[in-house]
Amino acid sequence: MATVVENLEKLERRLTLNIPKSDVQSEVEKRLKIRARTAKAPGFRPGKVPFKMVAAQYGYQTENEVLNEMVGAAFGDAARESDLRVAGYPRFEPKTDDVAEEMIAFHAIFEVYPEIAINDLSGLEIEKVSTEVSDEEVTKTIDILRKRQAHFHVKGEQGEHGDGGPDASAQDGDRVTIDFVGKIDGVEFEGGKAEDFQFVLGEGRMLPEFDAAAHGLKVGESKTFPLSFPADYHGKDVAGKTAEFTITMKQVEWGHLPEVNEDFAKALGVPDGDVNKMRQDIKDNLLREVKNRLNGINKNNVMDALLKVSEFDIPKVLQEQEIDQIMESTRRDMAQRGMNQNDVQFPREMFAPQAERRVRLGMILGKIMKDNNIDAGQEKITAKAEEMAASYENPKMVRDYYLNDKTRRSELEALVLEESVIDFVFSKAKAIEKTMPFEELMAQQA
Repeated sequence: MATVVENLEKLERRLTLNIPKSDVQSEVEKRLKIRARTAKAPGFRPGKVPFKMVAAQYGYQTENEVLNEMVGAAFGDAARESDLRVAGYPRFEPKTDDVAEEMIAFHAIFEVYPEIAINDLSGLEIEKVSTEVSDEEVTKTIDILRKRQAHFHVKGEQGEHGDGGPDASAQDGDRVTIDFVGKIDGVEFEGGKAEDFQFVLGEGRMLPEFDAAAHGLKVGESKTFPLSFPADYHGKDVAGKTAEFTITMKQVEWGHLPEVNEDFAKALGVPDGDVNKMRQDIKDNLLREVKNRLNGINKNNVMDALLKVSEFDIPKVLQEQEIDQIMESTRRDMAQRGMNQNDVQFPREMFAPQAERRVRLGMILGKIMKDNNIDAGQEKITAKAEEMAASYENPKMVRDYYLNDKTRRSELEALVLEESVIDFVFSKAKAIEKTMPFEELMAQQA
């Protein structure tokens, strides 16, 4: 069975397979005889159907099955003999010219993995970001948690916590109740009018002009002001347009924040109400969140650097497979958000750059792991499971779930391997240390 391998474009190859017709016919006959033992046909007992009838009924199907299996097996053997690292699956096409009469010939068109050369990592300069979590950040976080548990009281009305002070106007942190009406070119528009609408000033829930207009108003006062909707505003009918709004203040309430005491700590899940333990729990959670965000930033910095020092073609078939996965993931995400995915047609080229990056990086990381014997040991996997489970109420149960579920364990192993490669690259490259302020880090998207 002679084979010839041709180099086509870039990573594409063509391999010619020759299969003796006698081998195919022999295997087809063998299978048909087996099938004849149990074949059924009207007027015949099971297993007594004439062989010609069995061949006429099942011959074409059986020949296709045999041919497909033989071609697949021949391709596998030829690929191994030629030491080909095949990417994806081959495409088979019949060969009709220059074929011996006793042979059946096919072309197998496929792609191979490239040879990856990674330049000296010691020449890389990679920014490595770090962030400090101080007691000040813990206190600020506690203040945010207090605001979430605030109790609002009407300004000027005396209660158990006071009257909110002498200033009855709406200020940051106050909850206001307003009526508003908006007009564009003098005409009210859908969604531009509401009564008894509530929001807290200074939280960024409203557009800045709206928030600013309500600021300083007292009950009974009104204000008219222009508001320009952003071009990318979710309301398409008003996006990019300027409206004139009139708001009327109906109620101003000040927020009473709970004291940082035993009751507050218990409300946050500390059974004995120990405030110091509560602060430590909050700091631990902040440290975990900071670590996750820093890992993401530093990972991207390493990946960008690796892409710059690794030039090679990637198999188109792998990129297409990755596009399929990204599109499917996008559809699932839309479905989970309650969006009708059938209304959106995604062009495949939209996902091509992301898919190419994923494939390229996957191959680079694989090369680094192979060349430097980087693996995910049991200790590292267990440690990662414990780290991920630490923030849950029952860490042991979550840890065991990650370790014992095949899919989750595989995800853990992939994560450990990726982090090990990141650490390895930083150990070889020149790390440019940069401290990022806590607020800046937390303001970035997770």
